[in-house]
Amino acid sequence: MSAGPALAPARPASRDRSSTPTIRAALRRSSFWIVAGVGALLVSVIAFVVTGSGTAAGPRLGADNPAPIGGMAVVEVLRQQGVTVLPVDTLDEAAAATDAAGNATLFVSDESGYLSTDQLGRLGTLAPRLVVVDPDFRALQALAPEVGFGGISTADSLSAECSVPAAERAETLAPGGKTLGLPQGTAGYTGCFPSDDQTYSVIERVVDDKTITLVADTAVFANDEIATYGNAALALNLLGSTDTLVWYLPTLADVPATGPPSLGALTPGWVTPALLLLMGVAIAAMVWRGRRFGPLVAENLPVVVRASETMEGRARLYARGSARLRAIDAIRIGAVTRMAQTVGLSRTAPLDQVIRTVAALTSRSPERVHAILVGDVPGGDAAMMELSDAIDELEHATVLAARPPGAGPSPAAPPSTGRMEP
Repeated sequence: MSAGPALAPARPASRDRSSTPTIRAALRRSSFWIVAGVGALLVSVIAFVVTGSGTAAGPRLGADNPAPIGGMAVVEVLRQQGVTVLPVDTLDEAAAATDAAGNATLFVSDESGYLSTDQLGRLGTLAPRLVVVDPDFRALQALAPEVGFGGISTADSLSAECSVPAAERAETLAPGGKTLGLPQGTAGYTGCFPSDDQTYSVIERVVDDKTITLVADTAVFANDEIATYGNAALALNLLGSTDTLVWYLPTLADVPATGPPSLGALTPGWVTPALLLLMGVAIAAMVWRGRRFGPLVAENLPVVVRASETMEGRARLYARGSARLRAIDAIRIGAVTRMAQTVGLSRTAPLDQVIRTVAALTSRSPERVHAILVGDVPGGDAAMMELSDAIDELEHATVLAARPPGAGPSPAAPPSTGRMEP
């Protein structure tokens, strides 16, 4: 039977290929994303390794933070010298710790600015000695209104040049840190480690029996800078002058709650017990009136599915996805296998041998048999049905040609349905 006009031209035998994707083809299509994913993973690992040593294991100047920005080094040295260090996280805990200790030094570093103006004002009344590190604008206004910001120090060296005992023992500080501004002649204030333009790295204020020390830069107490210049001497003398040191780093717990009341605050007190009682009654009712499970039903496994159901299901999937080439390949594979058995060849016989044998038996050209079994590509549903009929006709002709003489009449060719053979 000649091919219809809707069939695509026959493909050469040397370019035959299967429509089923292989693992190599799938990997080739996904190679870009695989390489991109591996590259992103390598970049993440390298970044973690490079920056892992510098990441903080806790908050800045944390008493138990061993990272370069932590304050664990000075805390451990103070404990070795007999000073009791009490880390706290809230203003109430700081107040309770200072009240219990009596004569204590309070160390404060509010890096995130959690404390309000009222809380900062209360902070100045808690302990006889208060050390504030890197104070912000609100802290300066509440504790030392005359002091302002001085920027970054531009001096080549920083000497104490003041009468504060801790600064005199430190003698020098590392240049290049933050400074605080203090007008000359301001009563009650002492500026230490002057830089230029009336800026200082440390400013101390004495009011009645309370001493407030403002340290402009956190590097004085940080683990990576504590051993440079006179940082260690300044930190130990400022914080170790009393037997107890309260190490206070404000947290979100110090931020007052704002916004509308929660659902729990608006709910009357009797609602929760009533809900619990109703839940208990519901559970008791389910246990009381609930039906028990019946016996398990035994089922023989595995379940046998008829081949026709599998064939029809796969055909519907091919039709839904317009996978004509896959469907016709499945028909061809079944037909080639049956024709090879019919002409006396093994199931593993090469396709070219099957084509030559079938062409010789049916008196057809090998090119035409090759086009029917391999080459033609259906361009639509009608072309696919026509090609399926051609395969069916070729198989029937092969059965007739292979029958021995005198074997009796052959069965009539079954009508073509366009379905795959089971």
